[in-house]
Amino acid sequence: MPSVTVQDSNLVGGHAESRPRLSSPITYSGALDKYIKTFADVTPVIGREIYGLQIRAILKEEDEAVFRDMASLISQRGVVFLKDQDVTPSEMKDFMLRLTEAGGCPASSGLHVHPLTEEGSELGDQISVISSEKQKKGGGLTHQLSDVSRFASAGWHSDITFEKVPSDYAMLKIHTLPETGGDTLWASGYEIYDRLSEPMKQLFEGLTATHDASFFHDEARRLGNPLREGIRGSPLNQGGNLTAVHPIIRTNPVTGWNDLLLNYLFNLVTQNHDAQVRFRWAKNDLAIWDNRSTFHCATYDYDAARAGDRVCSLGEAPYLDPSSTGRRAALDA
Repeated sequence: MPSVTVQDSNLVGGHAESRPRLSSPITYSGALDKYIKTFADVTPVIGREIYGLQIRAILKEEDEAVFRDMASLISQRGVVFLKDQDVTPSEMKDFMLRLTEAGGCPASSGLHVHPLTEEGSELGDQISVISSEKQKKGGGLTHQLSDVSRFASAGWHSDITFEKVPSDYAMLKIHTLPETGGDTLWASGYEIYDRLSEPMKQLFEGLTATHDASFFHDEARRLGNPLREGIRGSPLNQGGNLTAVHPIIRTNPVTGWNDLLLNYLFNLVTQNHDAQVRFRWAKNDLAIWDNRSTFHCATYDYDAARAGDRVCSLGEAPYLDPSSTGRRAALDA
């Protein structure tokens, strides 16, 4: 994950050529309800398990209101969990394109190509293979490696923040699991923002941070593969300079709520377990989350093989709308 340097700024952030296409937040319409047998919120503030919904069935849907509902639901709950999914990597990519478009992504945003992805990858440039076995052998996308010499909580992050246009949504399907272990945790940026005092909110709303993932150059040399310097899902994401400046507090255009983008407030994220959800994977389970509103952390407490496929879509360049509010204030209104 990128290192972070914080600085003062009077800017609200973002690039004019990569702003969201939404004129207002998305409201849940109920069009998605016909696909859901039942659901359960995993915690009060983050996470929802949905039963009966199959991604493959949703892909046949012509009504874009269904995908807008998906975007609204994921962005409000932070992460949704779908059980026993029969879906291919190609279908995952198709779904994520429709999801990010329904969520109002800029016309220039597509699916992310990770800088370490090998050209001609069997599953396609936009699929990141998350594999513990490849990591042990020094291959694969080693940006997922954990450093066992550190606290496990050092692994908290949001995806692709080193890019000028980072990820809005991410989808991970786990198809190979150890008998125990390998859980993933997510934390709500909305909830952490709401726990700040008003003076602290005002302070952080005036700060930006530089995300630096230059270490990927070392990884590329170690793996013997050239770094992907072409367009990585957005015209703003290209070249070898893997750094980006983002506001610490950003607005999620789908909900209109503020959240914490960066790990500058590290302890607030890692020590507030009541702002977190922990998911125990079963084979072929799938999670979709909003990277703008959450942090996540894998648990490396296993020796057996664990593997899955991940797709990240790209949203807008991060920005702060001065008129936006926090989650609690919006729900209480």
